[in-house]
Amino acid sequence: MGERLKGKIAIVTGAGSVLPGIGNGKATAIVFAREGARVIAIDYNLKAAEETKKMVDQEGGECITFQADVSQAKDCQKMVETCLQKFGRIDILHNNVGIGQWGGVVETEEETWDKVMTVNVKSMFLTCKYVIPQMLKQGGGSITNIASVGGIRFTLANCAYASSKSAIIALTRDIALEYAAKGIRCNVILPGLMKTPQAEYYNKDAWAGGNIEEMWRRRDAMSPMGRQG
Repeated sequence: MGERLKGKIAIVTGAGSVLPGIGNGKATAIVFAREGARVIAIDYNLKAAEETKKMVDQEGGECITFQADVSQAKDCQKMVETCLQKFGRIDILHNNVGIGQWGGVVETEEETWDKVMTVNVKSMFLTCKYVIPQMLKQGGGSITNIASVGGIRFTLANCAYASSKSAIIALTRDIALEYAAKGIRCNVILPGLMKTPQAEYYNKDAWAGGNIEEMWRRRDAMSPMGRQG
């Protein structure tokens, strides 16, 4: 256990995994706890968040769970209220919620576009909207939003996903510039190809007709180091 985040209170959204294994959100919650943070693991699927809590508990960390659809304002407000009731402050907001969807402009249905934008972008707008006022009261805080390299370069036809990730980059820049002088840092991370449960869940059919091993092989081959993150 480290101490880089000792005494810090961290909200991690998308802290569960859609399939068995460890995805980015779950890994973040675990590492934050290892470094001394007290974590509130947020997920739409409470069972998935509980799996993350179990792993944190096994390592001697501190984690509570909260079920929320962070694309809904009322859930975000309740999330903040719960965190403050339990821990009294919010030092870190890590926004990891996101979904993928393949298809170009012609193939993508309007409903699909709306869903991807709601889950990927609106969720981060709302969590920041309700967390930032508390950070201002405290004199500062740190926000990290997860986008994707797909937000800045073409990675096959997935217009809704790519557009949503570009929007996250713009949203992060806007927040960072507005609140930097007030003690709030806001940064965005653009992961490349990652070998995670979510990558398998959303990509197996599009990449290799359901052949998971072939999908991983192709994704590894596209990575400069010959393997995914």
